[in-house]
Amino acid sequence: MSKGRILVVEDNIDNYELVRFVLERAGYDVFLAMNGRDGVAAARLQKPDLILMDLSMPEMDGWMAAEKLKADEITNPIPLYALSAHTLPSDRKRALEAGCDEYETKPFDFPRLTEKIEKILSNRRTREAD
Repeated sequence: MSKGRILVVEDNIDNYELVRFVLERAGYDVFLAMNGRDGVAAARLQKPDLILMDLSMPEMDGWMAAEKLKADEITNPIPLYALSAHTLPSDRKRALEAGCDEYETKPFDFPRLTEKIEKILSNRRTREAD
């Protein structure tokens, strides 16, 4: 049984495959959108339990996609984590202001990332059960 469904919005297929491999081994169903525009559409259609969003992408960047997701009543409740090679404090601040709930830098610390994902999805399941 799946622990949850995670949408990964990432334009680099190698990064996606690495994240997918780790998360599937941890028991999650993982699916891909290759840019922000497709990510917003996939989130509305698929209603994942969590979105992992790269920030630098073609078509629509992650900052704009985060703003659109958080402005939409359908996708607003979905936890949104920014995943980025941008490491400056101003980049983190900008992502959080755009609506991201968390911010993780690349290269990933996968044990920490999976722990954060497990915690937020566990808390969400508990709230929904109440």
